[in-house]
Amino acid sequence: MSSNPLLRFRRSAAQLHALAEVERTIRATDTTGRRQYLRDFSHAFRDYRRVLRPYAVDVQLSNADIILVGDYHALPASQQYTASLVEKLAAAGRPVILGVEAVVARDQHILDEWQTDEIDADELRSRIRFESDWGYDWQPFRELLVRARAAGAQVYGLDCLPRQDMRSIRARDRHAAAKIAELRRANPGAVLVVLFGESHLAPTHLPQLVRNLCEFDRVLTVLQNIDSLYWLSAGEPEDLVEAVEISDDVLCVFSATPLEKYEHYRLCIDRWKQQRAGRVDLAPSFYNLIASLFQFLNVNLYLARGGRTRSFLVDELPEVWCAANEEQLERLLARRMSSQAVAVCSAVAAQGSHFVPERNVIVASEFRMPWAAEQAARFVYHACRGPQPRVQGREDEFYVGVLDRALGFLGSKILCPSRTLFPESVVFESRLGHEAVCMLGHALGSDLYSAYLRGDIGKRWLRSLFFKDLSKPGSARAVYERAATKVSPQMPRTRLAHAEW
Repeated sequence: MSSNPLLRFRRSAAQLHALAEVERTIRATDTTGRRQYLRDFSHAFRDYRRVLRPYAVDVQLSNADIILVGDYHALPASQQYTASLVEKLAAAGRPVILGVEAVVARDQHILDEWQTDEIDADELRSRIRFESDWGYDWQPFRELLVRARAAGAQVYGLDCLPRQDMRSIRARDRHAAAKIAELRRANPGAVLVVLFGESHLAPTHLPQLVRNLCEFDRVLTVLQNIDSLYWLSAGEPEDLVEAVEISDDVLCVFSATPLEKYEHYRLCIDRWKQQRAGRVDLAPSFYNLIASLFQFLNVNLYLARGGRTRSFLVDELPEVWCAANEEQLERLLARRMSSQAVAVCSAVAAQGSHFVPERNVIVASEFRMPWAAEQAARFVYHACRGPQPRVQGREDEFYVGVLDRALGFLGSKILCPSRTLFPESVVFESRLGHEAVCMLGHALGSDLYSAYLRGDIGKRWLRSLFFKDLSKPGSARAVYERAATKVSPQMPRTRLAHAEW
């Protein structure tokens, strides 16, 4: 659509002048604009068909089954528009589901606790690591959540890690599309509103993936405050253009000017630069170890597993609870896992970190590489096995524990080769209970790693150990004996004789 260039110039000249300085500041810090993925978005929306009146926008919204809303994360108006949209749809009588990029899918249980008032907004903010993992202003997002909940909408996290690596951004799109399709199947009568970063909404990015998976649903893309369309619409005779139609299933609404948008982003960058140093946030380090081990095992974090639930390993990444000192650690554990607090506190004091599989949590006070790697590997083992019934009987429980420690130690060696191999003799220094499990497991892990280095066993065989089903009586002992015999044929009977479980 053509618009009056002289009118456009008059409306835009002063703002463009002010905007130039803001953009210079941003470009000095943010250099990602050259990425092809982002260029796909910026090149996709250069023109529009027509200006839309508010009632025309409402008609398109009411006819949609899935509404993909573009979010400029640093701009509060983006989240406020989405909150108003959810309220409007809910007031029209249709159930509403809100999916957000700001919360990763693996933290859904935390979001559910907030939605049912089990935790307050401050705890939600802390546990989803909003500042360190997302980094944008909490207040507008909190307002969105509160207004959505008040309107009766259920809120779901759609994103996955890693967020800062542009090389994984298309995998994140595939993951989000699968989660959207899953929500749509589970809630066929509801309208699904998805708030995702605007660059994800280029026609060949998330919208295309969603349409492929939801071919019978009406998918509407609602962009917000696209610069090129804003400047073009400035030449329209109307004093205020609220929305424009780009194509049959894409429109753009305007709730802020480009200057307002980029000023908010510059303020956000300034806030990031001024954040206090020394905050304890060990989660990225653990997630990096976990991802590296999955990669070593040739396990695709983004591959859907099993039936209609489409479970993703990336959604099962553990929470990481960080404590700066012993006092803070004791308070944290007493409040969140009172029954295990003493044992976990003791383990963290000794190792710096400890994985608690029952809660899918890594508790950490500091990053000690060998032990951190072992806890990451223990998580990987539990994630690969997936949900399994709790074993019955002392023998089964013993060997399940041994294999847990064995593959944890093996993983720690893979991630941290400088860790000293565990000598066989120390197994016999402790023969009872938990210590025997740890000693025997570490010894097997040492042998597995040594055999791998020698070429006696391959990566594929090691990978198979992580996926063994141990739920049947006797299966854990059988897996242990096969593994121990393969890597050290003379040792299984000796170990068994000295391990008094």
